[in-house]
Amino acid sequence: MIATAEPAGRASTRLSLEGRNALVTGAASGLGRRIAELYAQAGASVVIADLRLEDARAAAEAIGAAGHKALAVQMDVTDEQSVEAGFELAKAQLGALDILVSNAGIQIVAPIHEFRFADWKKLLAVHLDGGFLTARAAVRQMIASRRGGTIIFMGSVHSKEASRLKSPYVAAKHGLEGLAKVIAKEGAPYGIRSNVICPGFVRTPLVEKQIPEQAHELGITEDEVIRNVMLKDTVDGQFTTVDDVAQAALVFATWPSNALTGQSLVVSHGWFMQ
Repeated sequence: MIATAEPAGRASTRLSLEGRNALVTGAASGLGRRIAELYAQAGASVVIADLRLEDARAAAEAIGAAGHKALAVQMDVTDEQSVEAGFELAKAQLGALDILVSNAGIQIVAPIHEFRFADWKKLLAVHLDGGFLTARAAVRQMIASRRGGTIIFMGSVHSKEASRLKSPYVAAKHGLEGLAKVIAKEGAPYGIRSNVICPGFVRTPLVEKQIPEQAHELGITEDEVIRNVMLKDTVDGQFTTVDDVAQAALVFATWPSNALTGQSLVVSHGWFMQ
């Protein structure tokens, strides 16, 4: 049950998701899109759920053009009605859900004494409220279908440790670990597994935006942010890639039993070692 490492852009799809339905939030770009692409290549029908409907449609069309089944759904993960409507649409089009990847996220950086309460609430709403609302909708479908399923939360190395300027992000990512553990216990009788992927810095648009922001806040150059902040504690000075994270998501999605549930997997080039 090991996915063989391959060059970036050529991730292995030997693990099969044939006949499974997967919904990935924040899937119009970045990590979410790559996970959706890999799931589709492994045989799943995928739902591209994103706040940006046109971008979601473009991602779904690209997956469809490659011969796979994909559906675009507009979803605001902080809004209960939007989440419920998106899940119902996905069920009507594809059938009950087997896999949820709760991936949607944002980042805002500032020292805590300058952090606006509105920004604190906004970030926690996307990560924690979004994690709860999407997981609740997924669990309901999985229980009703009697097929079980798997829920994967996108955590972070910041689910394990702290960095300056990221008080709500660190709090939210720690919170997702707790949520995943509760779902693992409650979901076990129904064959529902729940786990967390904890990536290091992945050079997505979200991280690109942080580089100049952190340079400004810390009074250092952008190159110093990359070298001395983001990659300082990795074993090889390398960014984690979207393929690294997608491979972890594929392993969690294909795992066949409750032997792997309530766990977190750090994918960070050794930045954090448990």
